[in-house]
Amino acid sequence: MNETKELSAQDQYQYDPNNLLESLIEKLNLKNDAALSRALEVAPPLISKIRHRRLPVGASLLIRMHEVSQLSIRDLRHLMGDRRTKFRISDKQFKPKAGVSGSANTAA
Repeated sequence: MNETKELSAQDQYQYDPNNLLESLIEKLNLKNDAALSRALEVAPPLISKIRHRRLPVGASLLIRMHEVSQLSIRDLRHLMGDRRTKFRISDKQFKPKAGVSGSANTAA
């Protein structure tokens, strides 16, 4: 019996982007995913890919959701089932790519 309670509690905290998307649609009084994509100023296929779990909710989209909905990032993460308290970032994300020389803003 105790095992069942643990399983149901664990199920509650699984990643579910649909809950996040549906909550945003409801909060913003929108009709569907197309209206949500317009409100977030993203392409409709992006919302579809997130809903079908082919693409994760990225940081920039999460920030855009925060700006549009006025929900905190913590609340948005909670809605999609992300309960992490710490984030681990790979060292590779901060290393410059090999073969890239100079800056993008060379013309003044």
